[in-house]
Amino acid sequence: MDFDAPAPDPISACTAWFDEARVKCSVPNTHAMALATVDGNGNPSCRMVLLKGFDERGPVFYTNRESRKGAALEATHRAALLFFWDELERQIRIEGPVEIVSDEEADAYFASRPRGSQVGAWASDQSRPCPDRATMESTLDRVEREHEGNSVPRPPHWVGYRVRPESIEFWQGGTDRMHDRVVYTPDGEGQWVVQRLWP
Repeated sequence: MDFDAPAPDPISACTAWFDEARVKCSVPNTHAMALATVDGNGNPSCRMVLLKGFDERGPVFYTNRESRKGAALEATHRAALLFFWDELERQIRIEGPVEIVSDEEADAYFASRPRGSQVGAWASDQSRPCPDRATMESTLDRVEREHEGNSVPRPPHWVGYRVRPESIEFWQGGTDRMHDRVVYTPDGEGQWVVQRLWP
């Protein structure tokens, strides 16, 4: 990226950085991202999730909407994402409101998952207390038997979330802490305002 003359479209710039990290530099877990949320009481929380889709509408991830993160997203409808690739001294930050993807989009992605992951989505009471590992495994076995010989449908609580970008920031590490930063914000008319930032 030319930080003095950045591309007008941050989505294509994100795609270029993802491709470079994955293909040219073989960075492991290229699509892993930190997801930060705030619950209804203002308590922040952060965890790692995987990017499962990204286009001009924003990045998408999937989870149990009854989990802790799901409850926070339901309360505030906002999130922040961070991609960090230490090998390249690069990061991308994305912030904005969150919406649930369509049932059709969620169904299509769920159908593409390994069967074990599909069964696990039914078996896990995510974020709730669990007495022991044996309980987890017996629940998984029970759910597998329930669906034996049949395809596994998407649970109603398993959904996709899309973060609609209100800001996309690119950061490139530099010497003497003189990092390059540029942030994109939508202008409300389908274009992006681009600003260089001090490190």
